[in-house]
Amino acid sequence: MNLQTSAETLNLKAERPIGIFDSGIGGLTVVRKIRERLPNERLIYFGDTARVPYGTKSQVTVRRYAAEDTRLLLKYQPKMIVVACNTVSALALDVVEHESGGLPVLGVLKAGANLAVKYSQTKHIGVIGTIATISSNAYPLEISKLDCEAEVYSKACPLFVPLAEEGFISHQATKLIATEYLTELLVKKIDSLVLGCTHYPILKSMLAEVTGKNVVIIDSAEAVAMEVENLLREKSLLNREINQALPKVLVSDLPQKFKTMFELFLGLSLPDVELVEM
Repeated sequence: MNLQTSAETLNLKAERPIGIFDSGIGGLTVVRKIRERLPNERLIYFGDTARVPYGTKSQVTVRRYAAEDTRLLLKYQPKMIVVACNTVSALALDVVEHESGGLPVLGVLKAGANLAVKYSQTKHIGVIGTIATISSNAYPLEISKLDCEAEVYSKACPLFVPLAEEGFISHQATKLIATEYLTELLVKKIDSLVLGCTHYPILKSMLAEVTGKNVVIIDSAEAVAMEVENLLREKSLLNREINQALPKVLVSDLPQKFKTMFELFLGLSLPDVELVEM
């Protein structure tokens, strides 16, 4: 079945929203990049703030959460679903695809791997992520499919998610921890570093200070926004009507804190964050 026929069979309409989910605030980096690239698109975002982080959970739990998150977004009739969570992309993308019933699904992991291979000159690529993402070995496997000569060096950085969630973006403690984490990758002479968790772009400026100017920071949020545009164009589902609406935001806990973080990261005043039960 070709892309156009698939879209017609599902009765997808360009004006329907793009559904995006993540374990917490990290996916807002994806929301921001999609809004920059596709300002006419309606977006609905779910941050599972009651159960963050996913990266320390078992695969069984992550797969259950992925199914529940997907079913929640399907209530809003999206035209596609973006998995703005590297842990789910690594461990449960097939669950999201199954639950979506044929809707287009994009995960940040493949998008980030594609961009890393594109930009790396030395083929020495670093990947940082949650414990679950790194343990899955998903990034090295995906990168090796794209370039069998690439050398991938991975490092779990579990403290980055709580630091990002607390807003410790440029705190000296965060920089010390980043230096500790990244030193073993830098001695491998990496020339690109994949931010294998959508929380990590929140810390991007500080991470760039630690890695130095010779290392390209691969922002998976930017990569997936590019792929969203390409996919919607292929399916003739780009929304051509001018849309001024703010994203609809759902969370499973702490709506007021999330509202504050949304306004900080996107520079937009959000009138309401809806609390949902999982």
